[in-house]
Amino acid sequence: MYGIKRLFQTPTRLLLSQSRHTMSIPRDVQEFLDGYPRGGNDPRQSANLGFYSNTLRCRPDELLVEEIHDQWQGDYNKLERKHGFIQWLFPIREHGMNFESQPLQPHEIAAIKADPRALERLLASYRLMLDFYGMRLVSEETGAVDRALPPRNYAPRYENLVRSSHNYLRISRILKCLSEFGFERLNAGFLLHVLSEQSEAHELNNPGLRSSMDRWWANCIRNQEEREWVGGIIIKVREEDGYVFTREMYTAALDQRLRTGSFRSEDMKVEL
Repeated sequence: MYGIKRLFQTPTRLLLSQSRHTMSIPRDVQEFLDGYPRGGNDPRQSANLGFYSNTLRCRPDELLVEEIHDQWQGDYNKLERKHGFIQWLFPIREHGMNFESQPLQPHEIAAIKADPRALERLLASYRLMLDFYGMRLVSEETGAVDRALPPRNYAPRYENLVRSSHNYLRISRILKCLSEFGFERLNAGFLLHVLSEQSEAHELNNPGLRSSMDRWWANCIRNQEEREWVGGIIIKVREEDGYVFTREMYTAALDQRLRTGSFRSEDMKVEL
């Protein structure tokens, strides 16, 4: 319990200012945090809305979103070697490598957020990719993630994630997309799961993945207080000898946020 108590006492801004891990936020992430001030809105472009309405086929694969969910679930070779689908499953307000896709438009965000079926499809896309990474969404409410259950085998999926670095760019896109559509609570659930695996289980712990996580993924949270808190916990794991972020601490943190709306405990608030 002592470790959990310390969890809610993280002086995040102090840690960030002193940490050797402190790096400038990448330009694409800063644009995302700023809400893409130069992004504009083209009402003539609505490919992402059509795709998530399950009426427009993605290109070049020529599949509806529900067909991807049905046909590609568990097809790890296809999800690994194909690249055009990720811009369709997780549209953001940036150009990707698939020039047959379209950057997300603000009017599309509003329309998709107003359509419960479209939002269900977006969550299904997230579940599809979590399964590809050897994980599963335990709670839509808290964002809790865990290892995939049998008959899925998480171990080879973790190994693939470690060695296939193009997935690190995909994860940045996924986190940005979830934030755009009101699912930002899921981001911390994913990030802190990976951190717990690194810290307690010594999984997903190669330098390239840690670098992407610390500089890109951990900054894909627009809520500043939450972003700083998650960043502070990452730094504690990286820099404090003997500090282990356990699964128990992970669950406690997500439960705390569900109860209070914040990772920081009101009765242990630290002046930052």
